[in-house]
Amino acid sequence: MPNASSWSASSPLLLLWEDSSGTRIFLSLLYAVLAISGTLSNVMVIYLVFSFKKLQTTSNAFIVNGCAADLSVCALWMPQEAVLGLLPPNSSSLRSAEYRLLRGGLLGLGLTVSLASHLLVAFNRYVLITKLPSVYQALYQRKHTGCMIGLSWALALLPVPLLPGLWTLGSAPSDGGSRYTALLLALAVLGQTALLLHCYLGIVRRVRGSAKRVSVLNFHLLHQLPFPAAPPPPRRAQRRLSSVSVLLLCCVFLLGTQPLVWVSLLGFFLRPAPPALQAASWLLLCSLSALNPLLYTWRSEEFRRAARSVLPRAEGPAAA
Repeated sequence: MPNASSWSASSPLLLLWEDSSGTRIFLSLLYAVLAISGTLSNVMVIYLVFSFKKLQTTSNAFIVNGCAADLSVCALWMPQEAVLGLLPPNSSSLRSAEYRLLRGGLLGLGLTVSLASHLLVAFNRYVLITKLPSVYQALYQRKHTGCMIGLSWALALLPVPLLPGLWTLGSAPSDGGSRYTALLLALAVLGQTALLLHCYLGIVRRVRGSAKRVSVLNFHLLHQLPFPAAPPPPRRAQRRLSSVSVLLLCCVFLLGTQPLVWVSLLGFFLRPAPPALQAASWLLLCSLSALNPLLYTWRSEEFRRAARSVLPRAEGPAAA
């Protein structure tokens, strides 16, 4: 039976050397479900934004950027993991260093740009709600928006060669490169999370303090905030629902990212976490790529209206 370190270096991310065939089949099915649902939802959001002029806002440009990055994970990386999970442990595909580098690059590129897009959306909404309209218009000109999106991809390409070392996280404690790479990942995600929470909590404070400030801003982007669009509730209830929606978005994001952060920090400063805990933390982070389109569109009446116009309608007496 292969040892843990040799197997972890050649196995799919969430599969462990001691896993039974039933566990491996279950994880492969889970990958397949996430791949199909995530690919469909990300493609749908991209199609709606490019098809409907009302949805072509600056905030949605960053959302589309995140969806394109999530497709790298859902449409390219997850299907490979689903197939590899059904192969025997001694398969040559699992042991190919070049193939592992390709898979690591797809995953690293997609997750990095996706996390950067989360921050770009949060900062865009923060400036819209808390600053003057003239400041927002000056900052988010078309060329500036394009530069922000391009920068997110450029920065994501820098750490790609380091990513294969993450797959041995916790399995080879003596591998200093893997430990420092994991620490770099944890600190980067932790910093990004702190900035994102600052933006959204600032929005919550402003909305709760002045509902009138939000209502007078005549921007289509307001429809992309996770606020109830129609029918408008009373002002106090509207502030409460707005705060709950933003906080719910933050909670889902924290649930997906923070387990990996603290597992990585635990492995660097103390001792590696149990393999099952590492696998669960990675699974939560990867599942965000399938959930991101819903996080940013489920409260938008414009997105729901656009989706209803393109989805096939039921035919029959009830529809008539």
